[in-house]
Amino acid sequence: MAGGKGTRLWPLSRAMAPKQFIQFTGDRSLFQKTLERVSDSSHYEAPVVITNEDFRFLVAEQARELGIKLSAVLLEPAARNTAPAVAAAAHYVTQNFGDDAIIQVLASDHEIVSGQNYQDAIHIALKTAKAGRLVTFGIVPTEPATGYGYIEVGSDLPEGAKVVKRFVEKPNIDKAKAMLKAGGFLWNSGIFMFGASQVLSEMQEFEPVVADAAAASVAKAQRDLEFVRLDAEDFGTATDISIDYAVMEKTVNAAVVPASFPWSDMGSWDAVWKLSNQDAEGNVALGNATLFNTRNSLIMSRTSHLAVQGLEGVAVIASEDAVYVGKLDESQGVGSIVKLLASSKGTEALTQTHPTSYRPWGGYTLILKGEQLQVKRLFVMPGKKLSLQKHHHRSEHWICVKGTAEVMIGDEIKTVRENESVYIPQGEVHRLANPGKIPLEMIEVQTGSYVGEDDITRIADDFERV
Repeated sequence: MAGGKGTRLWPLSRAMAPKQFIQFTGDRSLFQKTLERVSDSSHYEAPVVITNEDFRFLVAEQARELGIKLSAVLLEPAARNTAPAVAAAAHYVTQNFGDDAIIQVLASDHEIVSGQNYQDAIHIALKTAKAGRLVTFGIVPTEPATGYGYIEVGSDLPEGAKVVKRFVEKPNIDKAKAMLKAGGFLWNSGIFMFGASQVLSEMQEFEPVVADAAAASVAKAQRDLEFVRLDAEDFGTATDISIDYAVMEKTVNAAVVPASFPWSDMGSWDAVWKLSNQDAEGNVALGNATLFNTRNSLIMSRTSHLAVQGLEGVAVIASEDAVYVGKLDESQGVGSIVKLLASSKGTEALTQTHPTSYRPWGGYTLILKGEQLQVKRLFVMPGKKLSLQKHHHRSEHWICVKGTAEVMIGDEIKTVRENESVYIPQGEVHRLANPGKIPLEMIEVQTGSYVGEDDITRIADDFERV
């Protein structure tokens, strides 16, 4: 599942560039790490990804970077929570892999260390699912966390799992401490495994509106390049409900696998700090940062150099256009700040878009925006090209920084190499392509009476955009 638009890791995570596609540590995004965990062809078929329209090319490109083949990318026409998403994916799986297929449901924005403990848990879950149970994974708590739901375990099952006694909503700190002291409670990870046809059968029993909507949306789905568009009208009739509420809390067949592998839903900056390698002072410094007399803090910068002095237990996070500063143990409240920003026209854009935007051909980073002026850094993947287009209100200057560009201007095709430039007059039909084997980087300077993204007329496009 890769359609969420979480903002709890703002300012790096935005509605149009959410956390699952961001590299927090290392050279992989959370989504890519999730794909790698299910890439063993001896255990898994190629994964099915369910996401939304806005993220479809991000999904395809990040899978391509890893060389991982996808069975399908299902596009949700509307956000309807996890139950309709799981039901649609289960219908697709039964149609293409048979009624006896077992599916593992994974959120794409979790951080998991998939060592032996993880593999053991998967093995137990598979045996339990084959025995007719709907399995969830419960993480053995390491602290009285208030940001997670809990599962109270019941009796043992033959396959190594346990019966689910009950689900518990996110508790306050006193209740969390009491549950840990009593024992028999696990964190609800939001990871599941069950037979595709069985979860559909139980969905039909408990939430028939969701089951019918998902079935119809898959039956009427349309192919669009490498994507599968679920039918909008039918999918839109589904109830907005989670798989937990729809099925797991109602079924008599729920089982839980207690697991001790390192896991986090990456729901706060505090979680990022805990999962990162801390230095002797308890600090995590990522990117351009210098720390002095600072302890137990998370400092991240993607752009300007941050110098932090005399602080303890803080998060300082700098993106290209915003900086967040707050106490680490209060970072669960970032969502409240995002709501406040979203309520003002002056700051609303900071919650939605990111200076770096991705397109099927690559993307761009906004460097400067002024009156009748805009400067971008374009990056075009090898073999890709932008649409054949024209602009009514602006001209463009392109300077090649890296690679070799093929530029069509009117009826003429030019080759533009590093340190060379080209000019596209206002209203002229043009196209940019990367014929090389390395990413192409260009600086684009737009000047004119209007430089909005909607000043574009597409004449032809490899990705069938209008």
